[in-house]
Amino acid sequence: MTRSALLAGATGLVGGQLLARLLRDPRYDRVTVLARRPLGLEHPRLDARVVDFAKLRADDLPPGPAGGDVYCALGTTIAQAGSQEAFREVDQHHTVRVAGLARDAGADRIAVVSSVGAGSGSRAFYLRVKGDMEAEVTALGYPQTEFFRPSFILGRRAAHRRGEGLGGSAATVLAPLLAGPARPYRPVPAGRLAAAMIAALAEDRPGVRVRTYDDFLALAPDPGAVAESGGRG
Repeated sequence: MTRSALLAGATGLVGGQLLARLLRDPRYDRVTVLARRPLGLEHPRLDARVVDFAKLRADDLPPGPAGGDVYCALGTTIAQAGSQEAFREVDQHHTVRVAGLARDAGADRIAVVSSVGAGSGSRAFYLRVKGDMEAEVTALGYPQTEFFRPSFILGRRAAHRRGEGLGGSAATVLAPLLAGPARPYRPVPAGRLAAAMIAALAEDRPGVRVRTYDDFLALAPDPGAVAESGGRG
């Protein structure tokens, strides 16, 4: 049986990988994208909608997405957002707003990009925001909720983030040293993360789960040949 997919964050690194895979996945008869700007892409199963996430309404979502899957890959940095408050608005409030409206419309499975170390009680503001987001999404009551907690995400971003090129090289070199309890901090290619998110929802297993590095490998042993580029966020 075919399903519909709703994707928020398609212009980012992971979101771009998700979009490419969802459009070629025969299980989805419609892929609706919510984005802040036009995608510049056409596809017979693509329904791209330019929205204001801060003012998102039920009318911005397609009618009747019952039995739909939601993929949230919204995210920014404090530097890009300009303040901690603006960062929280994107990474927490925008994500929860999308998830809540989709749940109200009948979506029953959701996969969300979070961060390794996320926790509402964390001393680190970034991780605290991610933890608060997870708590709010969990409270929405999706039958299946999957939180993906990557560390460094590898891939080429169209919008350069200062220091990420060097950070990616260092993370790759140091990855073999991250063993045992440190394995969740190993870097992961954006394509593998996206493939794992799709695979997790395809399992159709009720419950709330937190996925980390070893889960990404298990869910996506062969992530497919989609170029690790094209992200804009």
